[in-house]
Amino acid sequence: MTLHGIPNCTTVKKARAWLAEQGHDVAFHDFKKSGVDAAWLKRVAAQTGWQALLNIRGTTWRGLSPAEQATAGTEAGALALMQAKPSLIKRPVLERGDQVVLGFSDAQYHAVFHP
Repeated sequence: MTLHGIPNCTTVKKARAWLAEQGHDVAFHDFKKSGVDAAWLKRVAAQTGWQALLNIRGTTWRGLSPAEQATAGTEAGALALMQAKPSLIKRPVLERGDQVVLGFSDAQYHAVFHP
């Protein structure tokens, strides 16, 4: 099981705390330090939809030029932008076996781990 994200992200911190409190051993992949593998990004986007994976609510998105934002209008453009700017990936991304979960809420994780 791997949690992908950025360590200073508040939502990632909440997810990591929840997983630790529940006793789940999880590896952490830091987008900033380790980068984002193009094949991984494409595989996750295939499961979640690239639109769901693209974080357009954050400060990184708002800091892009209109031309940069326009490149995210296609899957290929959005994936390239997310790979270049990992802060544009919705966080956290939890991989548990073949399952991929975007974002975090207590109820969402509870449903994943205690169906």
